[in-house]
Amino acid sequence: MADQTPADVAAREQVATLARSARRAARTLALLSRADKDAALHCLADALDAATEAIVTANLEDLERGRAAGMADGLLDRLRLDAGRVHAVADALRDIAGLPDPVGEVVRGSTLANGLQIRQVRVPMGVVGMIYEARPNVTVDAAGLGLKSGNAVILRGGSAAASTNRALVGVLRGALDARGLPADAVALLEGGHEVVHALMTARGLVDLLIPRGGADLIQAVVTGSTVPVIETGIGNCHVYVDAAADLAKALAITLDSKTSRPSVCNAAESLLVHRDVADAFLPQVLTALDAAEVVLHTDERSGAEAERAGLPHEAATTEDYATEYHALEMSIAVVDDLDAALEHIARYGSGHTEAIVTESRAAARRFTAEVDAAAVMVNASTRFTDGGEFGFGAEIGISTQKLHARGPMALPELTTTKWVVEGDGQTRG
Repeated sequence: MADQTPADVAAREQVATLARSARRAARTLALLSRADKDAALHCLADALDAATEAIVTANLEDLERGRAAGMADGLLDRLRLDAGRVHAVADALRDIAGLPDPVGEVVRGSTLANGLQIRQVRVPMGVVGMIYEARPNVTVDAAGLGLKSGNAVILRGGSAAASTNRALVGVLRGALDARGLPADAVALLEGGHEVVHALMTARGLVDLLIPRGGADLIQAVVTGSTVPVIETGIGNCHVYVDAAADLAKALAITLDSKTSRPSVCNAAESLLVHRDVADAFLPQVLTALDAAEVVLHTDERSGAEAERAGLPHEAATTEDYATEYHALEMSIAVVDDLDAALEHIARYGSGHTEAIVTESRAAARRFTAEVDAAAVMVNASTRFTDGGEFGFGAEIGISTQKLHARGPMALPELTTTKWVVEGDGQTRG
């Protein structure tokens, strides 16, 4: 293109080289047996455990840069890898090894009247690109899920995790090579905006692109890509405490949803309380949230209760109700009934995860039927929307779109299908 700068040309060449190498690697992966792939995953996990000290050292470099740049505590938590977290991501690879192999699964099939045998089978996508922010565990999850599903992956992590991702990918590539498998099954794409744009527009070289991060990143990839995209979404998740709620359950679920790990997308950002239980529940939950150092963004009624209890709070704005905080902050509103709760969620929710606490089966049925979200929880924390918690071993992301994949995405979502038709000389004419 005439208006391309030298940096643009170099970025396109860099992506093309990586993608072609990844394509060759993907062809090898597509032919591997489940036993071969599972053995490789265990090898990768063992290599990560063995390299824990080097990985944590690299991560400390990123954390120091992040603090110096004023990175928020929630983002620093997402970035952090200590020995326990390295072991956890290694164990996620072992979990993936224990899962069924989707490749070759027959989705449907039949024998036609003319004797043709047709079947639809799962096959790898081929080359999958990932664009994500300061979440180094995504590097390992993507590599492991890609390997098990027969795909090569090109990883473009955020610059905040540059040292960590370099260390992780070095370990993974070395382990693949030691197993006699192509190291190019896992590639790290480094560079500025030019390489990101080149990856997003590498149609024909990259089969699928998955963005994972904040709203701005996701929208930039969705609107700027010519490569097909699975849209992952932000998590503006709600807990609704119904009139028929068990308030002890409601308190435990609210606290876990908000405070167990506030920086992640399945953390609750808003609490909705039915007016009939507000007098009984608000004093409990506001006090408990304040004790957990949660900043309270309150509507008029919950604010009045916070005032009576002498708790610090701020008046909630429309922007608060639409915000994914990634931190110990929560917006709170008292609603007249289930209809009002559903309306609030429809207006402000992001389609990720919504939870109801109720002992009413009718209310639970209405909530699960009418809430438009990838996951709906009944009497359970929003924090369970996770590939590992769902038994998937790990996840490549959580999709909030409705085509191809929705909710936590793991092995089946990294495959497509092909039709295989076997005959014995049949012709149509």
